[in-house]
Amino acid sequence: MSFPLLTATAAIPAVGAVATAAMPAARRSAAKWLALAFALATLGLAAAQLVRFDPGSGRAFQLTESHAWIADFGVRYQLGVDGIAVALIGLTAVLVPFVILAGWHDADVLEGAEPNRRWRPTQGFFALILLVEAMVVMAFEATDVFLFYLFFEAMLVPMYFLIGGFGDRAGQRPEQEAADRRSHAAVKFLLYNLAGGLIMLAAVIGLYAVTAGQLGHGTFSLTEIVQARAAGRLQLATTTERALFLGFFFAFAVKAPLWPLHTWLPGAMGESTAPVAVLITAVVDKVGTFAMLRFCLQLFPAASKWATPVIVVLALVSILYGALLAVAQRDIKRLIAYASISHFGFIILGVFAMTTQGQSGATLYMVNHGISTAALMLIAGFLISRRGSRLIADYGGVQKVAPVLAGTFLVAGLATLSLPGLAPFVSEFLVLVGTFSRYPVAGGIATLGIVLAALYVLVLYQRTMTGPLKEPVRAMPDLRVRELAVVAPLIALLLFLGVYPKPLTRIVNPAVEHTMSQVSRTDPRPDVPLTDAEVAK
Repeated sequence: MSFPLLTATAAIPAVGAVATAAMPAARRSAAKWLALAFALATLGLAAAQLVRFDPGSGRAFQLTESHAWIADFGVRYQLGVDGIAVALIGLTAVLVPFVILAGWHDADVLEGAEPNRRWRPTQGFFALILLVEAMVVMAFEATDVFLFYLFFEAMLVPMYFLIGGFGDRAGQRPEQEAADRRSHAAVKFLLYNLAGGLIMLAAVIGLYAVTAGQLGHGTFSLTEIVQARAAGRLQLATTTERALFLGFFFAFAVKAPLWPLHTWLPGAMGESTAPVAVLITAVVDKVGTFAMLRFCLQLFPAASKWATPVIVVLALVSILYGALLAVAQRDIKRLIAYASISHFGFIILGVFAMTTQGQSGATLYMVNHGISTAALMLIAGFLISRRGSRLIADYGGVQKVAPVLAGTFLVAGLATLSLPGLAPFVSEFLVLVGTFSRYPVAGGIATLGIVLAALYVLVLYQRTMTGPLKEPVRAMPDLRVRELAVVAPLIALLLFLGVYPKPLTRIVNPAVEHTMSQVSRTDPRPDVPLTDAEVAK
C-alpha cells in the first residue's frame, strides 16, 4: 500500500491544531513555534505532491485514495488531485506559514484580559489557523461530493471564531463598539455562507437521488458520476440539471464572492486582523472558484453553458462594482476587500468564458491573486499596527521614514493592478484573451477594471506613502526582521512567476483541457478570411 500523501497533507495541520491548542497556558512562545513547525511540515508534503504529480499522465486525478466510509449511503472517503488542485494546495501551504509569522503577536493583546486560565488566546489563535488550513486542503482533495460538502461547510466554524474572537483591534473606536462590529461581521460571514451551504445540501441530496434512480445505487463519487454521464448511463432532465447546478453554484458564488452575494466580505476583512483577512480572501474564498471548475462544470455541463450568459454579466458587474467601491474607500483594509471582489469577478469570468486561455488564466489568477493580496494585506497590516488606524487620511509621507515598507507596499500594489512583469499580469491577460475570443463585448468591458485598479492602487500609495510627513508617522519604524521574512518571499514569488509562469501553466493546462472536454467546448476559431491561395489548397 502506497503512502497516503493526500491524507497526510490534510492531517498534519489538523494534528498541529490539536497539539497547539493543548499547549499549557504559560507556553505561549512554544505554541507559536509549534504551529509554525506544523505549517512548514504541511508545506513539505505539498511540495511532495508537486514532485509526484505527473502533468502528462493523461489521468483526470492522481495520488488517489478511496475507502468505504458510509457504504449504505454511497459515501466514500475518496481523494484525488488534478493540476488545479495541486496548484491551490501549494498556494495554501505557502501562505499559512507567512500568516502565522505575520500574526505572531496578534493574540498577545488578549493575554491577561480574561482571568480564567483555561482561556488561552495564543494557543487558540494559531490552532484555528491550522484547522482552517486542514479543512481547505481536504476540500481541494475531495473527489466525493459529500466529503467535499462536509469540509466546505466545516471551515466556516474556525473562521467565525477567528473573525469574531480575534478581530482587528487597531481601530480608534470604543472597545465595546469595536467588539460589536467584529461580532456583526463574524455573524454575517457565517449566516451568508451557511445559507449557501444549505441550498447546496439540497442539491447534493438531489444528485444522490438521481444517481440512485438511474444507476441502481446512490453515489457521490465525482469520477463515477462523470463517467456514467459520458457513457449515457446517467441522464439528467434539463430542468433537474439546471436546478442542481443552481444549488451548487449559489453556494460557490457566496464563497467566491460574486456580486450581489458579496456583502459579507468587506466587513469580514475589515474587522479581521490582517493575517486572518489573508486567510479569508487568499485561501478560503478560493474554494468557491475552484469548486465551480471541479463540480459545476463537470457535473452539470449543459446547465453550465445555459447559465453562462448571466454569470458573465454578474462577473462583469463584480469587476466594475468592486473596483469603483475600492476607489471610494477611506479604509485601507476595506479598499483591499473591494479590490478582491473585482479580482474574483475576473476569475469567474475566466472560468465561464469556456476557453482554455480563460480557464488557465482563471486558475493562475487564483494563485497569483492569493500571493499579491497576501503581500498587500500583510504589509498594510504592519502599517496599521504602527499607526493604530485603518484610515487612509491618517497617513502621509511614510516613505520618508520607512522606505522598505513603502517600497514593498508599492510592489504589492503594482502586482494588484497587474503590472507587466509581475505574476497577476499573465493571469489577467489570459482571462481577457480567453474572454475576447468568445465574448468580445464582455472582454472590452472587463478591461475597464484594469483602469480602475490603477486608479485605486496608485491613489492609495500616493496618499499614504508620499507627500508631507504627518506628525504621528514621524517615529514610525521600518520593517523588522520577522516582517521582512514574511514580505520578501512573497515579493520574490510575484517577480519569479511574473517572468516565468511555466511551472504553473505546465501543471494547470492539462486539467483545464480535461474540464473543457467534459463540457464539450472547444476554443473559437479565429475569424480570419482565407486568401485565394489558401482557398485553392
